[in-house]
Amino acid sequence: MARRMEGIESFHVMDILARARAMEAAGRNIVHMEVGEPDFVTPQAIIDAGIQALQQGQTHYTPALGLPALREAIAAYYQQHYGAAVAAERIIITPGASGALQLALGVLVNPGDEVLMADPGYPCNRHFVRLFEGRAVSIPVDAESAYQLTAELIQKNWQAATIAAMLASPSNPTGTVIAVDEQQAILTAVSQRGGCVLVDEIYHGLIYDDEEATTALSLSDDVFVINSFSKFFGMTGWRLGWLVAPEAYIGAIDRLAQNIFLAPSTPAQFAALAAFEPSAMAELKQRRDEFKIRRDFLLPALRGLGFEIPLAPQGAFYLYADCSHFTDDSYTFALDVLEQAGVAITPGRDFGSYHAEQHVRFAYTTAQDKLEQGVERLEQYLTKL
Repeated sequence: MARRMEGIESFHVMDILARARAMEAAGRNIVHMEVGEPDFVTPQAIIDAGIQALQQGQTHYTPALGLPALREAIAAYYQQHYGAAVAAERIIITPGASGALQLALGVLVNPGDEVLMADPGYPCNRHFVRLFEGRAVSIPVDAESAYQLTAELIQKNWQAATIAAMLASPSNPTGTVIAVDEQQAILTAVSQRGGCVLVDEIYHGLIYDDEEATTALSLSDDVFVINSFSKFFGMTGWRLGWLVAPEAYIGAIDRLAQNIFLAPSTPAQFAALAAFEPSAMAELKQRRDEFKIRRDFLLPALRGLGFEIPLAPQGAFYLYADCSHFTDDSYTFALDVLEQAGVAITPGRDFGSYHAEQHVRFAYTTAQDKLEQGVERLEQYLTKL
């Protein structure tokens, strides 16, 4: 077994999910607030486009960098939605956002290189760095910095071995967004040190305040941006994402993609073309509005139960809650909430180590009536503590 596997952990939430599924199989009713996956099925127009592609024989490889028409559609989306001019040649279609992360880090990280990232944050980021024999440097963040890296934190933690900083806006697990002026300050600070910035924007379509929805690509051409058809577009199982990279890296990324993936899913790419049609986009925006309604219910409800959530998330579909009023072991707490209340939530240890045992994540990726039921069950459970 390769030694790197010692540092690559599984998702602890999968233990929660497995137990929840077993309880459901035994007849228990479970309210799922643990899974970071939209409960809505893929819009019908996208499904129909995928079926049509299959019926028309679109089952062969596309170029490694993706279907040219889809790359053009994404470029047009950046222009129309953000006013950002992004050349289609800089857009690489990938097998999910994870494929985009793998390509970006694969062309950047040498053994021993360090990559800065926030703690709490998406756990796969540090594992991908480890995969390429680099070292993920987790920087503790809290409400004071909106649970995000700042230019000041990056400057303090940048070392001789540091080659990049990874951002996520909106972030998982906190849903917070990096302000435009702070993003610009980060880009400047990293550029001055000869490094690269990678920005995870996979929840960008799920920002509830349009004034905050500015892509990093509006600020710089020398930035790696990761996005996905999974979250806003509701295509999790289609496994399709994209990477926007600086022009100088495209040739290397093409070679790496050829060797690792060969090509993304052809039917998924044809299906994704329909995601940019006006009817599909209107449906997706309605779903975003539904997520906002859910957030606006669940946030005050959890605060009323005694969970501390100092900042309202501006995007994504998560609430990262301090549960220290009830426990000093959030993993055991999550298991007990599942067993006793029938509510599945994610323990903080999935997102890092900084105050992880004091936090749990709630995902409002289930219907409003289910969220209300979950809150009622939590209230009954907590009154017994």
